[in-house]
Amino acid sequence: MDLIQEAVEAGITVLGENRVQEAAEKISLLSGGAVDWHFLGHLQTNKAARASGLFSMIQSVDSLRLARILDRVAEERGQVMRILLEVNVSGEPSKHGFLAQTLAEAVEDVSRMKHLRLQGLMTMAPLTAAPEEVRPVFAGLRRLRDGLASQWVDMDLSVLSMGMTDDYEVAVEEGATMVRLGRAIFGADPR
Repeated sequence: MDLIQEAVEAGITVLGENRVQEAAEKISLLSGGAVDWHFLGHLQTNKAARASGLFSMIQSVDSLRLARILDRVAEERGQVMRILLEVNVSGEPSKHGFLAQTLAEAVEDVSRMKHLRLQGLMTMAPLTAAPEEVRPVFAGLRRLRDGLASQWVDMDLSVLSMGMTDDYEVAVEEGATMVRLGRAIFGADPR
């Protein structure tokens, strides 16, 4: 927790967490409004209500079922929840997210949800020791977003959340506007 506090004091304003319970503890200890908290992991539908009360953005909306639940919960709270749709660009069975061929339909459905504000896309690239190997995944997400943005010109889909500590440079070269650098800043997760 001390490292997170140091990061905030050094000017970090956006923090991400991939577990709702751990985030709740951290958020309560860092209450002060200086941090914009984003949820990054696979969000189980039974934790959607709690997550919507903790996070200002859910970056990993990976199904229409989850989107509908978040929309309903946001309506009950009288809020508009910022979201990103997670896309399984690589097609890996172990990854969550929409497939490229179902993404436009998902955007169409989400665009009708009054309490969600879709701001872009997120992907998790395969883990590899060679960052260049994942360039096609990042380029693919950018192309998908560009295609959607040309269809939904009134929707701001400017956010591309892609890249982590080992491959963020390639992700930025391919258009990432958000990268996830937890290990670079805080070290490896001790779990």
